Amino acid sequence: MKLSIKIWLCSIAVMAVAFGIGGYFFVNDVFEASMEREIKQAMDESSILRFAFETAALNAPSKYGMLSDSAVEKIGANLEKSGQDTLRRLRLSDEEGQVLYAGGEFGADADLLLRVGEDNRAYRVIKLGGRYFVQTGIMVPALDRLLYLETLRDVTEVYQERARGFSVYRSLMLLILVISSVFLFFISAWLTKPIRLLTQAAKKMTDGDYSCRAKQVSLDEMGQLTQDFNRMAGVLEETIHNLEEEVRAREDFIAAFSHELKTPLTAVIGYADLLRSRKLDEEKHFLSANYIYTEGKRLEAMSLRLLDIIVTKRYALEPQETDVEVLFSYLRDMYGGNVENPFVFRYEPGHIRGEVNLLKSVLLNLADNACKASSLGDRVEVLGECREKGYWFAVRDQGVGIAREEVRKITEAFYMVDKSRSRSRNGAGLGLALCVEVLKLHGSRLEIESTLGEGSCFSFLLPREWAVPGEEVKAE
Repeated sequence: MKLSIKIWLCSIAVMAVAFGIGGYFFVNDVFEASMEREIKQAMDESSILRFAFETAALNAPSKYGMLSDSAVEKIGANLEKSGQDTLRRLRLSDEEGQVLYAGGEFGADADLLLRVGEDNRAYRVIKLGGRYFVQTGIMVPALDRLLYLETLRDVTEVYQERARGFSVYRSLMLLILVISSVFLFFISAWLTKPIRLLTQAAKKMTDGDYSCRAKQVSLDEMGQLTQDFNRMAGVLEETIHNLEEEVRAREDFIAAFSHELKTPLTAVIGYADLLRSRKLDEEKHFLSANYIYTEGKRLEAMSLRLLDIIVTKRYALEPQETDVEVLFSYLRDMYGGNVENPFVFRYEPGHIRGEVNLLKSVLLNLADNACKASSLGDRVEVLGECREKGYWFAVRDQGVGIAREEVRKITEAFYMVDKSRSRSRNGAGLGLALCVEVLKLHGSRLEIESTLGEGSCFSFLLPREWAVPGEEVKAE
């Protein structure tokens, strides 16, 4: 059963019980007030009849100062007829409870008279012939006799009013419940709408649509729940996206690694087989051996780079303060005499904190990539600058540049923008991947600015204080 139906049924049940209990007490309270009024009037009427009987007894003829039974009967009949209420009923009894006059159907029992004394009156409600009466009893002194005066007052109408009240209230309650149930149905549907929207969104996400979000329709707790659900869905979508990217990158890595192994191994096997199966002249023998040696060195370099990446990811960095002159002197020694691509070094003196050998590896890889991307005679700039948040390093070339869609992929292992150019210079697409891991250890990230056909600038900011590693690449 749906939650909205449960809320609807529970609301109707609560309303029905509340109306039922409230209606019972309301109608019954009106009935009791009416009965108290009728009883008071009956008691007052009984007192008036007592006084009238005493007055009539004083004026009635008596023998030897005693009121006869016939006189009592006559006085009772006159009192009953003199009343404006034609339904008045009287009954007079002597001291032993023997009936002297009865004007109507009184009960045969004399229980009420047992509760009547000289100083107190009594009453009760009885049902006779399908009608309800208030029966009162009072003691009347008449000359030398003590008589009992009983009256009956018809209160059937009060009971009928109570029955009508219950009937009207039930009809009214049913009408209100019917009308209220319609409104409660829409209210319950409105209140549970956020839950339905959340359920629909959860089902879509279960079916694989992780971009689905639940629509927020309120600002209460359900609205807050919807916001939390959407935030959770966003985190889940991002996590799944990252996992998919990781799986894709791993598959690409395996494919690229297999391809990178296949190419040099094919050459090595082919030339080795040529050397084994044929007798070659000295020049061809040298060329074949050189091919084997060159491809073997490329395999060695690739394996060392992979090892560096693996080790770097597990490396516990112990930073030390170092003068930047150490890094730039190392690069100047390595590339200062480069004829194909002249290097220009411009930097400000300063100190940094980090692992010197790892930072040398980063700058060396960036400089090597700049040379591979540049044509003969293109200049390569190595820059250093003190900034507020740390020391900024940059390697800028005037080479072929990188397309915008390639920038985010270039730091992946084995990814090469120009594979023919990279392989011709013994590249395997692992240098930038290593740089990224090293910079992560130093709380920095690699930033790439590149324009196709104009050149590229690879830079990073080494923070003065230890920082949390940022993103791998920032493309601009």
